[in-house]
Amino acid sequence: MTRDTLDRRTMLKTMAAGAATATIAGCSSGGSGDGGGSSGDSGGSSGDSGGSSGDGSGDSGGSSGSDSVSFDGWFDNTSNFDGVVDKTGSSEVTVKVGAKGNGGNFAFGPAAVEVSKGTKVVWKWTGKGSVHNVVADDGSFESKQTQKEGFTFSQTFDSAGKHKYYCTPHKAMGMKGAIVVE
Repeated sequence: MTRDTLDRRTMLKTMAAGAATATIAGCSSGGSGDGGGSSGDSGGSSGDSGGSSGDGSGDSGGSSGSDSVSFDGWFDNTSNFDGVVDKTGSSEVTVKVGAKGNGGNFAFGPAAVEVSKGTKVVWKWTGKGSVHNVVADDGSFESKQTQKEGFTFSQTFDSAGKHKYYCTPHKAMGMKGAIVVE
């Protein structure tokens, strides 16, 4: 009986180790990194970081005033979604890619931002949480997959509405965002 108990324990440990290895391998695979869009080296600052408050959490400087916007369950499994950050009136807004959330650095910071028509949104990679990309849910834009700290991708939003996006490798983990254009 003792031998059966040890064999079961060994089997359970082996299964748990195998599952953990598969999970880690899936999260750290590089993907093709072949997405189109306007990738870039935006030299210099994003234009949204003036003042002493900085851009620490990605959502400082704005208020969560658009909580009445419905996303129809889009953020149900997104741990860092805490309403829509109001950045209307800004000509350029920065969103962190690889911000804290969803069990690691698997989030956009902030998750949802409200902007005015014509605002340029710049996604800036933190270099944390493996490779990430930014993909519009409707297919209208897509960055390449990268883990390079400081890498940027930008999109100017000229039409009113909700523009949902996600990170392909981490969408199931809740790495999703939205830009609300007034």
